[in-house]
Amino acid sequence: QVQLVESGGGLVQPGGSLRLSCAASGTIFSSNIMGWYRQAPGKQRDLVATITNGISTNYAESVKGRFTISRDNAKNTVYLQMNSLKPDDTAVYYCRVITGGRVYWGQGTQVTVSS
Repeated sequence: QVQLVESGGGLVQPGGSLRLSCAASGTIFSSNIMGWYRQAPGKQRDLVATITNGISTNYAESVKGRFTISRDNAKNTVYLQMNSLKPDDTAVYYCRVITGGRVYWGQGTQVTVSS
């Protein structure tokens, strides 16, 4: 089993920045993928960014150049630095980890971009 604890969400003005963190605990195999997804009200949950343990990254087109995903393997923690935030970025952000052939989700953290 893997437990995920997210933090760092909140209210920010357009153009501002936030940093999300997701700490994973439990049985995490050396081969794993960590990532962030988001779900706006009335919409499906979509990919934001993923990062492998080999540090290969993948981003949604809508966040390229503004968001940066990174990880600390020693702490089993994944981060999402979000800059130049827009109202369209408003959503619940979920951490996801794939390890040992299973998918784990965090509880979600709200990000609201509004003036």
